Amino acid sequence: MALHGLDAAHVPRHLRAPSRPHDSGGPRVTLAILLLVGLFILLMIAGVPIGVAMGLTGFLVIAMEGMGVMALPTNIWTGIAKYPLLALPMFVLAGMVFERAGVAARMVGFAQLLVGNRTGALAIVAVLLCMILGGVSGSGAADAAAVAAVMVPPMLRQGYPPSYVASLTAAGGSTDVLIPPSIPFIVYAVLVPGVSVPALFLAGVVPGILSGLALIIPAVWLARRGGFGLPEPRSARPPLTAARLWRSFLEALWGLAAPVVILGGLRSGAFTPTEAAVVAVFYGLFVGVVVYRSLTWRDIYEVLRDSAEISAVVLLIIALAAIYAHAGSAAGIFDALATLLIGLTTNETVMLLAITVLLMIAGTALDAISTYLIFLPILLPIAALFHWDLTWFGVIITMNVAIGAFTPPTAVNLMVTCRIAGCTMESTMVWVWWFLLAMTAVLLAVTFVPEIALALPRWMGDL
Repeated sequence: MALHGLDAAHVPRHLRAPSRPHDSGGPRVTLAILLLVGLFILLMIAGVPIGVAMGLTGFLVIAMEGMGVMALPTNIWTGIAKYPLLALPMFVLAGMVFERAGVAARMVGFAQLLVGNRTGALAIVAVLLCMILGGVSGSGAADAAAVAAVMVPPMLRQGYPPSYVASLTAAGGSTDVLIPPSIPFIVYAVLVPGVSVPALFLAGVVPGILSGLALIIPAVWLARRGGFGLPEPRSARPPLTAARLWRSFLEALWGLAAPVVILGGLRSGAFTPTEAAVVAVFYGLFVGVVVYRSLTWRDIYEVLRDSAEISAVVLLIIALAAIYAHAGSAAGIFDALATLLIGLTTNETVMLLAITVLLMIAGTALDAISTYLIFLPILLPIAALFHWDLTWFGVIITMNVAIGAFTPPTAVNLMVTCRIAGCTMESTMVWVWWFLLAMTAVLLAVTFVPEIALALPRWMGDL
């Protein structure tokens, strides 16, 4: 298995693997572990918001260890005072602007003409739309909601079961955190020294596209097997002409061009990832106000308000998680947990599979950013020990979380799409496992053939 990594000597000291793999750290560290992990889990079960749970747990550990609670305000500030994080609220705003401007609806019409009148055509369109919108905002749950809002009515009219539509759009939305620009990738680059945002963006392109294509296979097969999404009679639809296709393309062009503008600007050096987020916002506003004329001043106000609320929640989680991370690091808890995992096996393949299972389970309850904040302090020492490439490692961690986002029982994306489709999460079980298997196959391919992710950034000179 060709895994290319950083030499441990070049990894910051606090991220290196522990020097004594079989030393648990003593009873005091064990007590701190029980408090940091056990109390956090109890608070989550009790329904406490994840940011509050991390902040409160970290505070108690710091107080118990006598590590200086007066330094907590500084920890909170340094947790979010990072330049790349400026891109986060901007990409959230860009995604909401494109959704409200009606860009998605126009792209659906064009995609339908390209896919043609065939069984499962709208299922293919739904996945393609998820992938394209992923090139604008990079937020899985938000894009799953946007695609579901657009695709649910026409798919229900063609006989697709609501639970099938919810499962498909939730799975398709999960690809958005892999296709650049990706908010989770930005946060990962902030948390992991030496990893660049452009390299992560490029590393996610091929796995993101492969994930989308993999989802189309069971989507079409299930439609054919279930006998829904059947082609319309020729008499019920207007003929496809070059003029009609061209007109639809022109209507969708502004939306299709958005990922090209953003990624093209990044590759050409015209702007940084943070500046790209601002460009995406103004591009979306121009399309909505000037081109489509679908955005009113009231719409703009509502978009600004809603995106500010979402961004504030995410940044608050990151800020409070800094307390959790400081407590675990200073008390030696994360080193002890990493030691425990390393002590279980020294086999690289077994370790990768164990991490995959752990993150997929965690992803059913946590979003990508929360997963990074909780598990990276534990997993990075392991990555350093095995000399894994941290760019590739970020991709497979994100893929694990993406799969968890539509895996019951507490999948974030699935909760959103079930609400829009009007079905229960239990009813999606019969469909969602097929999409889970398809995307897991791509994950395993990327895990054991790292060049699937690394070839493009290496070719472009970012690695």
